[in-house]
Amino acid sequence: MKEQTATPIAVALHYDGEHAPHVTAKGMGELAEEMLELARRHGIPLHEDRQLVEVLARLELGDEIPEVLYRVVAEIIAFVYVMEGRLPARYTE
Repeated sequence: MKEQTATPIAVALHYDGEHAPHVTAKGMGELAEEMLELARRHGIPLHEDRQLVEVLARLELGDEIPEVLYRVVAEIIAFVYVMEGRLPARYTE
C-alpha cells in the first residue's frame, strides 16, 4: 500500500515590528514548494508546523493574524531574531 503524503502548504508572513504580522503570500502543492524553495534560496527562515499553517492558510492575503495566534507567532519571530543575532538594545548593553 502506498503511503499518502500531505499536500504541501506554505504561508508567508510579514512583521514590521509595530503591527500584527500579516499574510503576504500563501499556496498549496507546487506553488507551496516554489515558495519554500525561494525562501531557502534567499535565506528566509522557515518554520514547520502543519496545524499552524493550515489555520494561517484560511486567512486572506493582507489579513493580520488573529489575536489568538499572537503568542505562538511571537515565539517563532523571537526565536528567529535570536538566531539572527537581532536582540533588543536592552539585551546587548
